[in-house]
Amino acid sequence: MQDNNTDLTARRSMLVGLGATMAGAALITASPANAQTVSSGFQPPRHQVDSWFDEVPGDHRVFIDTATALGGAEALVYAFNLFNARQSAYGGEQADFAMVLCLRHFSTPFAYNDAMWEKYGEVFHSIMQMPDPDTGAAPRVNLMRSTSYGMRLPNAGVTIDQVLERGVQIAICDAATQFFAGQAAAATGGDAGEIYTEFTNNAIPGRFVSAGVMALTRAQEYGYSLLYAG
Repeated sequence: MQDNNTDLTARRSMLVGLGATMAGAALITASPANAQTVSSGFQPPRHQVDSWFDEVPGDHRVFIDTATALGGAEALVYAFNLFNARQSAYGGEQADFAMVLCLRHFSTPFAYNDAMWEKYGEVFHSIMQMPDPDTGAAPRVNLMRSTSYGMRLPNAGVTIDQVLERGVQIAICDAATQFFAGQAAAATGGDAGEIYTEFTNNAIPGRFVSAGVMALTRAQEYGYSLLYAG
């Protein structure tokens, strides 16, 4: 009988010790310090070419991505909505936003001035498919810089110049600019390199980025929230 009691006591001691060990392990696993170590394992490298993302002033960071003519138009409305909501709901100021609007892929020609639309509007329209509301034909001006159309266009009268005045930074896709230069050269018999230079020399105030998709991914690494228009 004494041996049985001794064995029972030993087993109880072992179970109590095992339970304490498991509880200790659970505490170590759940400790904030350990969780911090696990979650901070990946840090993307920084590149000088992307440093401008940190230079845009603002307490909140937003990257509005566009890839279509409709997206380029809607992005202007989204930018205004963000500014207005910030002021009405949060009592903030326009300067609170570090906001980048990216014109890439088929929205890229909205980054060129009226002179380029007068000269290459047919080429742009053949791909973008956003006609002039007055004529139904290819635009001869940059529709997103005109105040003449109001609600007849998806930008509801909000222009690129208006968002620029509020501090929005425009990112312009260089890869798409080269693509459109090639399309314009094929349509007109011109030189793609010369037309590319025309486009870059006649761009709206903004920043050319190697590719809009690259800027999109880099922006998120710099803490920008992504908003897609279109």
